[in-house]
Amino acid sequence: MEAIFKFRKGVHLPYSKVTASHKIERSKIPETAVIPLQQHIGAPAQPIVSAKDTVSVGQLIGQSSAFVSANVHSSVTGVVRRIAPMPSPSGRSVLSVVIETTEEPAESYERIREVDDLSREDIIKIIAESGIVGLGGAGFPTHVKLSPPKDKPIDTLIINGSECEPYLTADHRLMLERTDEIIEGTLLLMKALNAKDCFIAIEDNKPDAIKAFEERLAGKPIKVVETKTRYPQGAEKVLIKSVTGREVPVGGLPLDVGVVVQNIGTTYAVFEAVILGKPLYERVVTVTGEVNDPKNLLVRIGTPVSQLIEECGGYKEGVRRVIMGGPMMGVSLPSDEVPVVKTTTGILALGDIPKTRRYPCISCGRCIDVCPMGLMPRIFPILYEKGRFQEALEYDVLNCIECGCCEYECPSKVQIVQSIRAIKSRLRREK
Repeated sequence: MEAIFKFRKGVHLPYSKVTASHKIERSKIPETAVIPLQQHIGAPAQPIVSAKDTVSVGQLIGQSSAFVSANVHSSVTGVVRRIAPMPSPSGRSVLSVVIETTEEPAESYERIREVDDLSREDIIKIIAESGIVGLGGAGFPTHVKLSPPKDKPIDTLIINGSECEPYLTADHRLMLERTDEIIEGTLLLMKALNAKDCFIAIEDNKPDAIKAFEERLAGKPIKVVETKTRYPQGAEKVLIKSVTGREVPVGGLPLDVGVVVQNIGTTYAVFEAVILGKPLYERVVTVTGEVNDPKNLLVRIGTPVSQLIEECGGYKEGVRRVIMGGPMMGVSLPSDEVPVVKTTTGILALGDIPKTRRYPCISCGRCIDVCPMGLMPRIFPILYEKGRFQEALEYDVLNCIECGCCEYECPSKVQIVQSIRAIKSRLRREK
């Protein structure tokens, strides 16, 4: 069925999904895996192994230290060489477990549980133990999302299959190649939440994925919703509005309107953890852009980005920037020697980016026209420059999802998102 509530703002971006027809391939196991102990929102995991310890693939090596935290597992079988701060995709050094691979045992996971045999508590416990977080890029611990306060019951689950950023196709391929497993993961999430309604939301530029689910959902309490292809359709608050018509309050969370949203990759990881007993130590990553052989790869966490580039035929001439994630909300990497982490949706190599001269705001209002949250983006750089941070709250700065639509449309190329992030950071410090 089509989404009843239309998403009218945002922007149309170039498609650029050259790997949409490329099946998922298994990446090589890295010779050395560098596994950060913080790949999620919340407190970092604490190491429970020491240098010279022998570890096996899937073994717990970092234990969550708080409710909002996540376990970390070894992605290889080998020897711990050291536990030390190491460069991470964020540009910061993060305490990491460095493991030298000694063997490559064949993976073999078979069904050990069935949905009907598990209680809500069983499902959430297994998810927490398996270290599952939001794989769409946010990295919020999944077991926390599945444990809302008693005064905020969840009636609706949305599985986010939008994948609205250009270039990225990892979720698209999962929807085509792991359809039944994603459906089973969805049923597990519904049971964990006691949700009555469930929608799998897919943009209309993926008709093959929509068809795949519609053919397999007969008799199941899940509906496919076809949404319009427009960025940022996959943003949590935007998707909730498109599918249910509900608006998350400023500064609020989806649970405030009785909704939980889970990414396709996360849903597949839930199936693997709960039904197969496989913790989260690998994920699908799109490697694309200015590389000679773009691919969708199943990658072990801790694999250096440079290895993935090599597996994709190396860089084309003139690459100047490598982005982890999509071109709109991804982060530029300080080096291609940093590791793949749980939130790595894609690796995007870009060539020369022409320098753009920035001009003063001309008050054209185009940023306001495209803002999916109905904000006045043009005001935030002004407030930032004048140091009027508290006043930004009156303009609902906390409701900004930092999607970048405003900067994409701005003819003066004002650094709006950078100003908003700086304001939020200042407000957090003051609070």
